Amino acid sequence: MENIIDILASEFKQSRSHIENVINLIDEGNTIPFIARYRKEMHGTMDDQLLRSISDRLQYLRNLDKRREEVLSSIEGQGKLTEELSAAVAAAKTLSELEDIYRPYKQKRRTRATIAREKGLEPLAELLLSQRLKDGDLEGFAAEYIDAEKGVSSAEDALAGASDIIAENISDNAEVRKKLKALFWRMAALRSKAAKDEDSVYTMYYDYCEPVSKLQSHRILAVNRGESEGFLKVSIEIDPVEAMAVIRRETVRPGSISTAFVISAAEDAYSRLIFPSVEREIRNELTDMASEQAIKMFALNLKPLLMQPPVKNKVTMGFDPAYRTGCKIAVVDGTGKVLETGVVYPTPPHNKKDEAAKLLLRMIKAHGVEAIAIGNGTASKESEIFVAELIKELPEVGYMMVNEAGASVYSASKLGAEEFPEYDVSLRSAVSIARRLQDPLAELVKIDPKSIGVGQYQHDMPQARLDETLTGVVEDCVNAVGVDLNTASASLLQRVSGLNATTAKNIVAYREENGLFTTRKTIQKVPKVGPKAFEQCAGFLRVPESKNILDNTGVHPESYAAAEKILERCGYTTKDVAEGKVSELPKRVGEAGIESVAEYSGVGVPTVTDIVNELIKPGRDPRDELPPTMLRSDVMDMGDLKPGMEMRGTVRNVVDFGVFVDIGVHQDGLVHISELCNKFIKHPSEVVKVGDVVNTLVLGVDKEKKRISLSMKQAKQ
Repeated sequence: MENIIDILASEFKQSRSHIENVINLIDEGNTIPFIARYRKEMHGTMDDQLLRSISDRLQYLRNLDKRREEVLSSIEGQGKLTEELSAAVAAAKTLSELEDIYRPYKQKRRTRATIAREKGLEPLAELLLSQRLKDGDLEGFAAEYIDAEKGVSSAEDALAGASDIIAENISDNAEVRKKLKALFWRMAALRSKAAKDEDSVYTMYYDYCEPVSKLQSHRILAVNRGESEGFLKVSIEIDPVEAMAVIRRETVRPGSISTAFVISAAEDAYSRLIFPSVEREIRNELTDMASEQAIKMFALNLKPLLMQPPVKNKVTMGFDPAYRTGCKIAVVDGTGKVLETGVVYPTPPHNKKDEAAKLLLRMIKAHGVEAIAIGNGTASKESEIFVAELIKELPEVGYMMVNEAGASVYSASKLGAEEFPEYDVSLRSAVSIARRLQDPLAELVKIDPKSIGVGQYQHDMPQARLDETLTGVVEDCVNAVGVDLNTASASLLQRVSGLNATTAKNIVAYREENGLFTTRKTIQKVPKVGPKAFEQCAGFLRVPESKNILDNTGVHPESYAAAEKILERCGYTTKDVAEGKVSELPKRVGEAGIESVAEYSGVGVPTVTDIVNELIKPGRDPRDELPPTMLRSDVMDMGDLKPGMEMRGTVRNVVDFGVFVDIGVHQDGLVHISELCNKFIKHPSEVVKVGDVVNTLVLGVDKEKKRISLSMKQAKQ
């Protein structure tokens, strides 16, 4: 444990005591959102992202220690554990390094070397590999091992078997493999060639070569997918002379009659055993690195998508486009309650635009629709043109294209059927699209994060790791916003710190049976919500109906007394908070001295700061402080675009090589990383995130390939 604390403190540049506290908090069963929000004094105000990184690394180091013990136990059981070997195992910093040390002691399948050992040729191999022999000839030494019963009929047979043993020993040498891998990372290149004589999306990789050290993650994943789909042949290339030089330095001792023999065995070891194995390991490590980067990108994109500002209290029409089966319509009120549904046919092959316009105008006027959310799937372009034309004379109505990824998955799910049993699958999609505009977070939590569609190659990722990361992002977002205990769905509640699918369903059932919750404490009456669950979840739940205003803030019940003391010290009461009369609270805390207020209230300075922020704006939604969602009233076609035009748009996806921006022409444009800004950046995420509204300049339009090239650095921001 001591060693792990030191490693984490060094790697994350945090104090040893804070790291130790974080480990203890995790081991006690506290969730990351709870630790990040309500235990700041114990960890020095680390954010949830850093805490998750520490938690992941902690798990890796613990797995490494566990494997270390298994390796030591196995080698000791074979009676081969030496002090030197024990020290090497203790010093291994990665699982890969540890496995290389263990390699010679693993139980192997039957190899050429094991067959040679069974023939009694190991002593000969050790003699030749030691390179101590200065006189005589190899055949003479080998002749002593001729044994027809064991299958060694000649000196040549004995030498061939000894060569196989030497080759395997060299291949199993941990130091050789370590230095060879370092050489591969420095000097090897990844090469891909066409496996088929046909055009494909992998054409640019049909004759592609790039140093391993410079490979970008999206290229690694593209090459991997091209290989798995049969379009590419992929290999690692390195100068064999350089590789053999590494092996010779570790294994060859000049001046012996067996030196040339050992060199020959080393060459066989490299070509037959080491190169295929190291190539496989390098490819696997490249894939792991690329996958981790892709997962990180997915998480990076998912967070701002979930945290998009809600379009609150607006009656919204959900418009799910389609061709033959008609466009499904759902009108929901400001709380997401369905008011009316219908089907219209303004798109081909029906083209019943007049009939559709008549029905939609009636719905808009009857319900006071202020916003229209249009799904961005099939027939969305025609639908957008139709809606834009429809609302020309309705200045109070705007529309927005909504990413409908995953909407059909939700609609056909058990959850969708439970929520809207009276509607068919397609109408549920229209409801979901409308609600996505109203409150993206509340709606998107109902969908598997992988289906939301803001990443690269998500289906090629290690699924368990992807699920774990994305679940963490959803949890962080839900807990950052807070959840209304009396209106939240079970899908939303189960993402709250300390709750799960079972307790979330129990909360909804309790609410339906007993009416609205009137205090946070009441949740403890819900089956399976025990003291630990209450501690973890209470601060993230909001109860607007409570008589205690603190129940509608991010102040944790354990800090209610502290909050009241802070107010008292500054001349306020909780009644003043409820009436919105504490705007001067930060100023008064400053005048009294925040350390003094912290001491008086019995909590730390970070907690005082958080409590003050919550008391100023009870029930606040952090998403309200973000730029509002951009509703449109007009529409353009790709054919209307000309180089030099300035277009305002919304960032839809951030990838390693640039960002995709919706500029209102149905086809997202690409701002390459080189066109993002006038300074060097390693990654687009340094400049923009999903949901940002940006100004762009059109650089080029390729109608055939449906590609739009944009620049941000050449546009006025």
